[in-house]
Amino acid sequence: MSAMDIDPPEKPVVKNKGKGRMVATGSPDSDHLPWVEKYRPKNLDDLVSQRNITSTLETFIDENQLPHLLFYGPPGTGKTSAILACARKLYGDNYKSMVLELNASDDRGIDVVREQIKSFASTRTIFNSGFKLIVLDEADSMTNQAQAALRRVIEKYTKNVRFCIICNYVSKIIPAIQSRCTRFRFAPLKLDQIEGRLDKVVRSEGVNLTEDGKTALIKLSKGDMRRALNILQACHSAYERVDSAAIYNCTGQPHPEDIERVANWLLTENDFNKAYSSIGNLQRDMGLSLQDIISEVYNYILGIDIPAATYQHLLEQLAELEYRLAEGANEKIQLGALLGAFKMGIKKAATA
Repeated sequence: MSAMDIDPPEKPVVKNKGKGRMVATGSPDSDHLPWVEKYRPKNLDDLVSQRNITSTLETFIDENQLPHLLFYGPPGTGKTSAILACARKLYGDNYKSMVLELNASDDRGIDVVREQIKSFASTRTIFNSGFKLIVLDEADSMTNQAQAALRRVIEKYTKNVRFCIICNYVSKIIPAIQSRCTRFRFAPLKLDQIEGRLDKVVRSEGVNLTEDGKTALIKLSKGDMRRALNILQACHSAYERVDSAAIYNCTGQPHPEDIERVANWLLTENDFNKAYSSIGNLQRDMGLSLQDIISEVYNYILGIDIPAATYQHLLEQLAELEYRLAEGANEKIQLGALLGAFKMGIKKAATA
């Protein structure tokens, strides 16, 4: 999903569905779609974020000078939606015959480059004298051999085809491909942009979303519109009233109150064994992973007043712990290391 104006094609009729639940009814085709697809923007004007990028793309299209494109940035920021909107502007509603979409997470071998892409690129259409468009999503998952083969295909078929390479990490795209494309970085959405789009979906779908639920949803989205809509749809299906508790329960993220309790045990509890067992019991009772706890504890300590030397020590230790957990380290041992890091940090603060 993306930064976008997500007005549905037509305003659905809202009716009651048991116990006051409000649900939307519209066309049968759209009712069964995930909201991520149902509210995907249809044209470049609908993408209200990334305005500098969309205006540049519109200029390219209006002057019939579209280059090869490289879109990169975090998930859910509008990369795929932007190129599909470009395709509609270029070719109209029947754009699918002029566009080849490949997801490189699945189709990333050298055979795909040599067969599917080459076959599509080497043919011309009798209905449109312009170029075709090949969209290669998640291209940072392609092997280096496939990317090297793609470089030659880009050169050979530029007359017939324009490529749009989409990835999260531009560093994983070989320099030879980067130099052949015009690069655009898609930044995470601003929170007010996500809020505006969510409000339209809430009205269209009849979601009973509370203010604290909206605040929690926007916070957990972290600038990712796709994630925000997926969470909202899941919570709407599971709960009649979508509040902050429903949001955190549905996503499995630690509740702010639980993180505050953990932080208090880390910072103020002098008995190591008691603090260790308290956090371990909370983990077990709430089904929390230590990695999620560390991420939220990091956000918590950024909001409290502690000496700079202690900040430095804690951030170094939290980063090390997160790395160990990502590599498969034992959670119980790392929980002890977390407590030890905070005790050492407090000791540094006392002696500073």
